[in-house]
This record gives sequence, structure tokens and C-alpha cells, in this order.
Amino acid sequence: MADVRAVRHEVFVVEQGVPPELEYDELDATSVHVIARAGDGAPLGTGRLIHGPQALTQTGREGVVLLGRLAVSRRARGTGLGAALVLAIEEAGRAQGGAELELHAQTQALGFYEKLGYVAFGEEYPDAGIPHRSMTKRLT
Repeated sequence: MADVRAVRHEVFVVEQGVPPELEYDELDATSVHVIARAGDGAPLGTGRLIHGPQALTQTGREGVVLLGRLAVSRRARGTGLGAALVLAIEEAGRAQGGAELELHAQTQALGFYEKLGYVAFGEEYPDAGIPHRSMTKRLT
């Protein structure tokens, strides 16, 4: 978890100005986390999957899992690492019995997720002061 937190701190807290008390939450303890590392072991990217009762509480819909906290270190952007992390989280979602994956994308990242098959729904809303839209994709 230290490496997961380090990447998220770099991307969300330092680069984007998200307050640490909003970035780290109780869902970290029950989520599935993925991490990508450089050849030297340095953490480059991460994301989490919220599943089970926690996902149901968040979405209100059975069979829906949530992708969240996707972060790629500046030095690894543009390499395809973000897409690889999303695919790994989708696989984890299937393994947890998810039929649909939902995520809350920063508006500036909508195109990235659309290329991976996600469809936006609902209105734009602020999250930690950053504009977001909800998106979804069928996993089955």
C-alpha cells in the first residue's frame, strides 16, 4: 500500500491539489489494488477496484463494480500504462463477479476512457473541486 499511496500522492495530492483527507479513505482497506512498476521496481501507476457491499453502497446497483483512483506517474504517461491498468482492473472486476464497471472520470480524461469502451452518463459534477462525469462499461 505504501507504493500505491506514493503514486496517488504524486498525481492527485501534489499535481492536482486534492486534499490528502479526500484522497485516502476507508475503501482502500477492502478494495483490490493494482500497481505497475518500472524494471527497477519503482511504482509507476495504480488503480483500485471497489466490489461487493462497498460497490453496492456506492452505485445502488447489483453486479456493478467501481474503478477508482487510477493514477499514472508523469514519467510513464503516454506509454499505454493507463490502458493496461484499466484492463487489469476490468479483469479483477470480472473475477469478483462484476457484470458492469462504473467509474467517475475527470472530464479531461473522458476521451481516454471512451477509447477503452466506456460511455458517459449523467451530468458533470465536481469531485475534490475537479469536474467529473460518471462512465460505465459492460464486463460480460
